[in-house]
Amino acid sequence: MLAQPSNKYRPFPPIDLPARQWPERVICAAPIWMSTDLRDGNQALTEPMNSATKLRFFEMLTRIGLKEIEVAFPAASDTDFDFVRQLITEQRIPDDVTIEVLTQARPELIHRTIASLKGARRAIVHLYNPIAPAFRRIVFAKSREEIKQIAIAGTQLIKTLTDAQPETEWIFEYSPETFSMAELDFSKEICNAVSEIWQATPERKIIINLPGTVESSTPNIYADQIEWMHRHLTYRSATVLSVHPHNDRGTAVAAAELAIMAGADRVEGCLFGNGERTGNVDLVTLALNLYTQGIHPQLDFSDIDSVRQCVEECNQLPVHPRHPYVGDLVHTAFSGSHQDAIKKGLAQQDPQGFWEVPYLPIDPQDIGRNYDAVIRVNSQSGKGGMAFLLEHEYGIRLPRRLQIEFSQVIQRVADSSGKEMQASEIFHIFSQEYLTPFPHYAYQAHQLLEHRAPPSDSAQLSLQLELLFHGQSQVIRATGRGIHETLHRAFQSQGIELQIFSHSEEKIRQNPESKVLCILEIRVNGAREFGVAMADTSEAASIQATINAINRQQHQRLEETIL
Repeated sequence: MLAQPSNKYRPFPPIDLPARQWPERVICAAPIWMSTDLRDGNQALTEPMNSATKLRFFEMLTRIGLKEIEVAFPAASDTDFDFVRQLITEQRIPDDVTIEVLTQARPELIHRTIASLKGARRAIVHLYNPIAPAFRRIVFAKSREEIKQIAIAGTQLIKTLTDAQPETEWIFEYSPETFSMAELDFSKEICNAVSEIWQATPERKIIINLPGTVESSTPNIYADQIEWMHRHLTYRSATVLSVHPHNDRGTAVAAAELAIMAGADRVEGCLFGNGERTGNVDLVTLALNLYTQGIHPQLDFSDIDSVRQCVEECNQLPVHPRHPYVGDLVHTAFSGSHQDAIKKGLAQQDPQGFWEVPYLPIDPQDIGRNYDAVIRVNSQSGKGGMAFLLEHEYGIRLPRRLQIEFSQVIQRVADSSGKEMQASEIFHIFSQEYLTPFPHYAYQAHQLLEHRAPPSDSAQLSLQLELLFHGQSQVIRATGRGIHETLHRAFQSQGIELQIFSHSEEKIRQNPESKVLCILEIRVNGAREFGVAMADTSEAASIQATINAINRQQHQRLEETIL
């Protein structure tokens, strides 16, 4: 039995905030966004990102519109220091993007941090030190005044070092870490002190970041804390008031939204909520919450699947299938009544009117999803067990998005026959739908050679592919790094553009021998398709799966032309 908490846990005290204003406010514009995926998010990974992975992530963040990105803790490791140098020396930072780096208030770390930014056009130096009573007593054994002097000394050193490098536009950010558990009067005192040293003005603002380092109260209490600071900071007109909510109580998104209503100008967080413990606030959910209220978040999530793919691969963490807006299942209805309401809503939706489809708070097409995945059945319907039967009887495990697509085919057949479908019937339909070639490209043979090319001696593949194109023999050739790049170049010469989203392979037993099953999720000339093939080798399966995806796209385009 769960123990009685009354003598063990101290409830968070209410904030003395007469005539609080945030409950009467609504959010009318997007905040300044700051991504800390590459710093706070990265430190929370089992295997932190290397420089190449961080660069891929950084470039994705700039593409979707992030203008402030915390890229590293340069004094923590050579990897972080070198990554900052790479961004600067290789001129990887767009003109409208400001990089941010984090440092503790220790002189040797501050020197190393400023050194990492030499030559930067513009940079945010983010200083922090914990200030809450428990940390002062347990971790540092220091008084309030001693903790305050740590922040003051760190700020003064940063100012001295940055004043000596006027070629860079310097922005200073200070975080009283553990603000969410600290006394408000002390938070104000220490923030005023560092603002005075930095000589903040409305033209040269300081960023005061108030982190919910450990989410310790209900979101309304955090909003009260933010509004109290918003009212009482001496240099408020010279301050960008920022928040950095964590998710220990599971309410970080609500805390961030109420904090904006309470006066915050800026939000720090991670895409999909990665971060220490239960994570940082989820910037994707925050941004799309604004979007569904008619406010453009100034971030581009029109192809949310490609953003998710990048984050999942770089973080090596899956996005939950029930994640708001983004999960595989959030636009999917299993319930018959839900399915009926959604179908009716889609049929009646006015393209020029407000979005009013039951059970769908956002139009899936706005974030790059289609309607094919919205209506499907589960195993309780007697039709949706097809994924289980294919795996159990044939060893074929379908990726979730392919399950969603193929379930529509099975549903149509089952609805037509009105009978229960057996595993053999499902496999036959699967073979016809994905494994039987359409009369466009037909695979004949291929030759694949691996060689190494100077100066890097990186592995190169040379492909000679023999095809029948509408019955006519054709040979195409290409060279690339890896089978997918080589195939991309081969079909690019035929006027076909390919983009691989996911690739899975497994050996399955097909009497009397085993085969390699390859499943690709691929974009063919901009249209998303699945390519599936079984062959004796991995290379042959990848080639045939690519051809099958192209054929499906060509066939679909032909059907649309006829209609």
